Parts: sequence; C-alpha cells; structure tokens
Amino acid sequence: MTEADVMIRLDRVTKAYEEGGQQRLVLHEVSAEFKRGEFVVLLGKSGSGKSTLLNLIGGIDAPTAGEIIIGGQPINRLSDHDRTLFRRQHIGFVFQAFNLIPTLTALENVMLPLELDGRPAREARRRAEALLEQVGLAHRMHAFPERLSGGEQQRVAIARALVNDPMVVLADEPTGNLDYDTGQQVLQLLDVLTRQAGKNLVMVTHSEEMVGVADRVFRLREGKLIEDLRLEASLAGLNS
Repeated sequence: MTEADVMIRLDRVTKAYEEGGQQRLVLHEVSAEFKRGEFVVLLGKSGSGKSTLLNLIGGIDAPTAGEIIIGGQPINRLSDHDRTLFRRQHIGFVFQAFNLIPTLTALENVMLPLELDGRPAREARRRAEALLEQVGLAHRMHAFPERLSGGEQQRVAIARALVNDPMVVLADEPTGNLDYDTGQQVLQLLDVLTRQAGKNLVMVTHSEEMVGVADRVFRLREGKLIEDLRLEASLAGLNS
C-alpha cells in the first residue's frame, strides 16, 4: 500500500486513563492502515476500547502516545482548537443514540454542521435538502426528531454526517437502537452512500452480522487491534 493509498494511519497508538489514582490501559501500541474508500468494521466486547479508538480517529480525544494520521494530517499534533476545526471539516459521525437536536427540524439538524463552519445559509439548505432526498426523507425534512421513527432519525443522522463532504465517516453502533430489519436498511444506506462518494467508513459494532458488507474486519482484544483474516480468506475463496 503506497502513501497515496492510505487515508487513516494508526502508528503505535496508546490510550490510558487515570481511574482512582491508578492508570487503566485501554489501547496499547495499536497500529493499522486503512486505504482510501475502505469500509472497516471494528468488533470487540463491551469495554474493549472500540469507542475509544473511534474517538481518537475522530479527534474527539487525543492519544496518550503514538500518532493518528488522517489524509496525511497528524491530528494528534494539532491544538484542541485546530483539531475541532479539522473534525468539523473532514470527519462525519453517526451515533447509536442519533444525537439529533430536539428543537431543530430534520432539515435544520442536517444544515447545522455547515452553519457552524460558516457556510452561507442558501448553500447549507441546498446541500441539506439534497442529502435528505438521498436518504428518502425529503417529505419529512420539516419534522422534528420526536415525530420521526428511530430509522428515520438515523437516516437524518447519516445525512448530517455526510453534509460537510467528509473524508472519513465514523459510525458508533449505528443500528444499536433499531430493530433488525430497520438496522439492515440503515446499514445498507450508509454503505451505499459512503461507497458512492469514495469515503472511508469505520464502524464500531458488537454484532457479527455487520461483517458481511465490510472490506476489512478488526477485533479489539486486551488493548490490541487484530485483523480478522477469515473474512478476506472467505471472499478470496468465493472469487477463485
């Protein structure tokens, strides 16, 4: 894999927290490279560090040691302010709990990241309307979150994650609050929209069912990130 192929590089990333006067090691010298356009699934038990790793990739948190490079930018070297700006411009997030603002309509929720980035209101509205149409919610754009089903709320969240045209989309248990059928629809939509745009999708999940659509699967065990090569081997067998 050449330098130009790599979108996300983790170089000996370590993360530890202070708890009760003692240090708890969550991630220990995690290294990996994800090439441009890949859909990567992160599996692991609760408390294994999946969400911690996602937050580090997204610049929400900083590593204790090591480097995180996104699109050639070592984000761990940025100040908190600059890391926030980088995140707004280049990273999209989809959360299990949707995290929509209840006092804003679906359209206003999707427009918000562009408004925070200082984009003109007309541009923000045009972009948000186009994405809501893509996720099948053009007819619900003026509805408030409480009037939307769980699946509809998550589709709004997907549109919001994509509105800034990010390089990387990070999804933390995006189907965790949905029933199976709705979850599969949301997963398919997220996969299609990110692949169409050539974006990286990194998804944290505890569900083995999500691995079937991923390009690569990694498991977090005892602070280490281990690639599951069984998926790659099975796909190779199907194509031989």
